[in-house]
Amino acid sequence: MPEPQIPEPCQAAKSAGEEVAVVPSAGHAELRGGARWLDLRAWVRDIVISVVIAAIVIIFLYQPVKVEGTSMMPWLSDQERIFVNKFVYHFEEIHRGDIVVFWFPLDPTKSYIKRVIGLPGDVVEIRQGVVLINGQIYGENLVPEQYRDRMSYPPVKVEPDHYYVLGDHRNASNDSRTWGTVERKRIYGKAVFVYWPLDKFGVLR
Repeated sequence: MPEPQIPEPCQAAKSAGEEVAVVPSAGHAELRGGARWLDLRAWVRDIVISVVIAAIVIIFLYQPVKVEGTSMMPWLSDQERIFVNKFVYHFEEIHRGDIVVFWFPLDPTKSYIKRVIGLPGDVVEIRQGVVLINGQIYGENLVPEQYRDRMSYPPVKVEPDHYYVLGDHRNASNDSRTWGTVERKRIYGKAVFVYWPLDKFGVLR
């Protein structure tokens, strides 16, 4: 008669409720290590792509600029950091009220920032601090009373492809009242966004 089969001592079977630890084989460990390496490479790749895109945007579209001086207070203060859109005027016209950055006509090595008041063909006059455009009072809600002056300036007809610009801080601004209009080709961007300090963070008015 064949001898009865005697079971081996149970090593895999566990009593009820006992947990079984699973130890991965060396092959599994290698696969997991390779997956982690692929994840790391993908992460690095995404960071590099993001940095490249950000650099392209900054270089070709936006330029960080530090404001120096108080001529655009209260909307822009000394040492604030802003972004200037260098591309926008390739696709659209310069509008009245835009805050533009340009090379100073009397010294092209210097960069100025002012607000556009007069467009080509306009006649701009200032009577005791009140701006008139083509004989009509130009409403300036963005210039608080304490930043105005009471000086008068004779009418100026804005030439083709030129712009009459003023600082919002009228009694502390060196602008078109003193040295004339700005040629369009000297305007290289539109100030659009304040990014520092954080309490001023936001779109410019």
